Amino acid sequence: MPWGLFNNVKGRISEDVIEDILDFYNERERNFEIQVIPGNINQEVMKKLHNIGFYQSGFHTTLFCEPGNLNSFDHHKLEIRELLEDEFDTYAEIHCLGTGLSLDGKEHVAANNRVLFSRPGWHYYLGLDQGYPVAVAVMYIENNVASLTFATTLPEYRNKGFQTNLLLRRIHDTYNNCNLIVSQCSFGSQSHRNMERVGMRIGYTRATWTRD
Repeated sequence: MPWGLFNNVKGRISEDVIEDILDFYNERERNFEIQVIPGNINQEVMKKLHNIGFYQSGFHTTLFCEPGNLNSFDHHKLEIRELLEDEFDTYAEIHCLGTGLSLDGKEHVAANNRVLFSRPGWHYYLGLDQGYPVAVAVMYIENNVASLTFATTLPEYRNKGFQTNLLLRRIHDTYNNCNLIVSQCSFGSQSHRNMERVGMRIGYTRATWTRD
């Protein structure tokens, strides 16, 4: 998938690997982003990134909470259920339209997530408005840790509570087999506010570096 979100560099970065990273992505003609975590980078590396055309383009926050046996989500008014194996075209369309991606990438998104669906630990959810699919969410569980990896709602169906209910449903579903839940979002975004509303707390905030 060609978007920067799916082509990124994480972890500790040193000056001596920056050229190798650039060569790797240039050979593949891919834009990419570098995720800078506090404590994992120094001033010299940030100077070098600036000198080769990178700039800080945003902040991203990691949040966490403990599982809870939650029964407060309004499942009577907003239908939330697990995605079926034959619904990945629907999933991919909501994924693209909800995040502003071109529908040209729909087949890539569907294919990528079909692969994950068949692997242990992956859980997909669908939110419906009067039976019509309008929201999706994903969760991955490994070693008693649940990662709320993705969620979005079609723009015209926002502000109805789907994302809050999808958060609560996933937190509820981890109650018997997890001891930690983590997620991430843009700092200060509506997603950030939704996560804090259901009891999640900030773990740390990272910076996103990109180039034009």
